[in-house]
Amino acid sequence: MPRKLEDVLDYFLPGAGIPASLAHANAYPGEPAQSLDRAHSDWSPGGNPNARARTDRPAALPIIALPIGDRDVVHAAFAWNLAVEFARFGANATLLAPADTAAASLWPPSGRGPIGAKLELVHARNLRELHRAALDLAVSRAADASNGGVILARVPTDWLNGATDGRALLRWVLLFAATEPKDLRETYGLAKRVLQAGPIPRLGITIHGARRIEEAERAFSQLADTTQRHLGHSVVSYGLLMDDLHIYRAIVAHRPIGLEHPQSRAARALRDVARLLLEDAQEHALG
Repeated sequence: MPRKLEDVLDYFLPGAGIPASLAHANAYPGEPAQSLDRAHSDWSPGGNPNARARTDRPAALPIIALPIGDRDVVHAAFAWNLAVEFARFGANATLLAPADTAAASLWPPSGRGPIGAKLELVHARNLRELHRAALDLAVSRAADASNGGVILARVPTDWLNGATDGRALLRWVLLFAATEPKDLRETYGLAKRVLQAGPIPRLGITIHGARRIEEAERAFSQLADTTQRHLGHSVVSYGLLMDDLHIYRAIVAHRPIGLEHPQSRAARALRDVARLLLEDAQEHALG
């Protein structure tokens, strides 16, 4: 059964707490260990990404495609911050993006970033070339991924129009959806283009911009029900990002949220979304 938002809300509700050993393992250098716990839901195929190093390294790391527009600064910031959070869990984390001058302001400098997260800018001109670059990275980085890893591939939304070659890049897609009706309609439209362009994908949704948990639940349910009813495809919830001012302050400061505001709700929520994705990444790694 596809995971629904209510199945993962345990990660975001305050009051339950992480074991001390995990709390210290999750802390940034210089950051006090978190006292809050994110109890696992029953649906956790990959287990705890901190549990222990993998001994059976995959032939290639899983690739998650993130359709992001050229001016979508907030969603681009989410993508880079997720890569940083993956690295903090000990995973081999790379964000791959086309080296497009129109979208240059979306990204920090190319190369190794905080906690070992990497940003790779490639001269890909279409979905096929981006897919080839992502596959090359997925294979080459797997050799160093003793704790697993993920390739995040930013896909320009324009490349989804009439895409034929390179559609295999869309086997696992993550969309960010704000709770406003206009944003939900736009996300549904993007989901429709993904489904038209690619194979039957694993389509994930992360909600952001909610003021309350109930608002996030309604937004996800509306989007999931509409996608199932009109497109015949279920979606998987990858939780909720608390969209507070710390996100925008971190963007302005050109620093990951978890380093700029480590105790904020935004930082803790990003950590939990990264955990959910890593669990599935471990399950879907190619052996």
